[in-house]
Amino acid sequence: MNDVVNDVVNLVPFDYVILRAAPRIERGEFVNVGAVLYCRSLDFLGAAWDVEPNRLKALDPAVDVDVVCASLEHIRAICAGDPDGGPAAATRIGERFRWLAAPRSTVVHPSPIHSGLTNDPTADLDRLVEAFVR
Repeated sequence: MNDVVNDVVNLVPFDYVILRAAPRIERGEFVNVGAVLYCRSLDFLGAAWDVEPNRLKALDPAVDVDVVCASLEHIRAICAGDPDGGPAAATRIGERFRWLAAPRSTVVHPSPIHSGLTNDPTADLDRLVEAFVR
């Protein structure tokens, strides 16, 4: 019982967005392809994804899956603060999350921001991808 209480006491808040691929923006159809999780208390910002080409092709048979994957890799670089992520990657971790979570009209775009509690953001990022993408 004490382990359960300790786990609950050690939980900290996090925010996340689900990454959506919309091969044809004008149609408003999308497939969930990944997630970005930000936990200020643990100084964590990470992205994970799982692209299923057949699901994307169901929305647009001509979709360039490599473009979707390149967009997701760019998001990973921003999360990591990697120079390949461009100017956004050079900002503070919270600013990077807000930049990634900002609404946009691109092939890969974020859902609204949601919140949760965690003591293991890496595991929760994997859980989000499992629940919303796979």
